[in-house]
Formats: sequence, structure tokens, C-alpha cells
Amino acid sequence: QVQLVESGGGLVQPGGSLRLSCAASGSIFSIYAMGWYRQAPGKERELVATITSGGSTNYADSVKGRFTISRDNAKNTVYLQMNSLKPEDTAVYNCHADLKAALHSDYDDYWGQGTQVTVSS
Repeated sequence: QVQLVESGGGLVQPGGSLRLSCAASGSIFSIYAMGWYRQAPGKERELVATITSGGSTNYADSVKGRFTISRDNAKNTVYLQMNSLKPEDTAVYNCHADLKAALHSDYDDYWGQGTQVTVSS
């Protein structure tokens, strides 16, 4: 089984910073892309940022210049450094991985349980 475990969420004031981490563990053959999505109350889930195994990144326009995604392939871990946080960044942040659990399996989507980020004074 594959598990994605997130950490680093919490309450922060506007303008503050947080760093999210997500570690993938279990039966993992290879990971192509890892990333972060978020869902605010009453809204649909949206992409925040993704990073491939080769280091290519993609960001939502709303977080460009403020958030930075990075990855440690040796540790199967992805990070999201969030700076200049705004109240509208408040959401549950979910980690995602597109990975193969075994040599002859297909790439499948895996999700973490989510971590709450609240930006408020």
C-alpha cells in the first residue's frame, strides 16, 4: 500500500509563511509527478503547484511568486513553501502523487489526507 502523509499546516497571520511537507511511503516503484491541491469551503478543489521527477514545475496564477514547490526524489517527499500568505489561501491542502506501485503497474493517482491552512489575523 502507498501512503502520502502531509504535515506543516496551521494558523498564520496574513503576510506570514508556512512550509508543507508530504512524504510518500509504501510500495513505490517510481513517482512521476507530485503536487499540491487545495479546497476552500464551498469551492471546488484547485491545483496549487506540481513538480515532475525531472524538476519541471507548474503553478496556479494565484500563487506564482509567493509559493515554491520542491522535491527530494531520494526521500519521495514534496514540499510547498508558502510566503506572503493571504486570507484567500485558507483551505485544506492535499498532497498528490502520480506513481507506479510496481514495475508492471500503471501510473495511478494517490492522495494524502489533507492539512488545514488558515490565514487569519
